[in-house]
Amino acid sequence: MNDAAASLETPVTALYGYFRSSAAYRVRIALNIKGLDYEQRPVHLTRDGGEQSGEKYRALNPQGLIPALVDDGEVHTQSLAIIEYLEDKHPQPPIMPWHANDRAYVRSLALQIACDIHPLNNLRVLAYLKDELQIDESRRMSWIHQWIHTGFAALEQRLALDPHTGYHCFGNTVTMADICLVPQVFNARRFEVPLEAYPTILRLADAAGQLDAFRRAEPQNQPDAE
Repeated sequence: MNDAAASLETPVTALYGYFRSSAAYRVRIALNIKGLDYEQRPVHLTRDGGEQSGEKYRALNPQGLIPALVDDGEVHTQSLAIIEYLEDKHPQPPIMPWHANDRAYVRSLALQIACDIHPLNNLRVLAYLKDELQIDESRRMSWIHQWIHTGFAALEQRLALDPHTGYHCFGNTVTMADICLVPQVFNARRFEVPLEAYPTILRLADAAGQLDAFRRAEPQNQPDAE
């Protein structure tokens, strides 16, 4: 057992996250799809300089990022790694295809969102632009819009043209790609990014977003929502 996890007296499954974090949002969706019970442990990202930087949370995750999932006394970090861990431990219902080629395709979509789009508009980057580079709000919003548009333009083309695309990102079954897409579209809408140029992205995100597992994971439905 991880000593930090044990010292925090967590239940069997506990998710440390923040209601508006895209990465924590992904893990909530995956936990809901798998039908798993878990306790939420909110980590406020802006209060008192950010609780993720405090000694207690750093003992759990030295990187100081969320989410962190404590399961059976072990700490798991990085949202996509957590999702794949849940898939390995609880394979039904699946959120990854069976065939290796298809799994690689779904991972590629998920990573395109989680690695190439999301990090450029997350809280750490925006705080640095504001506090260290003294960039005003209007220009910060331009930054956010620029990189979401750049990422979505490439993703829209891929999803619109690829024969894998169906009712969801991969055929008619929810996968890790949809789990990553929905929170990113939520972010874009929160930042008032015009999305009319991305009809395929919107169709897929809205289709997945109607499912109960996704609805229950929405930021406004979390115990720490503000």
